[in-house]
Amino acid sequence: MVDAAYADLEREQAETDAAPAKFTDLGERVGRDGIAIRELMVHRIDEYARHSGHADLLRERIDGRVGQ
Repeated sequence: MVDAAYADLEREQAETDAAPAKFTDLGERVGRDGIAIRELMVHRIDEYARHSGHADLLRERIDGRVGQ
């Protein structure tokens, strides 16, 4: 089950990497909302950081170490 989850994650990350790689102009606007490729990439970084922070909070609750 864990192996399948990691396989799904790798597949989804590869798809997410491939989509903006098709564009040479990071200012190009796409989709019905006209969002710039640059904005999409920054949003992805922001979401990754947010989820990493959530995981760190869970780790702190489990092992009690803070500020590491």
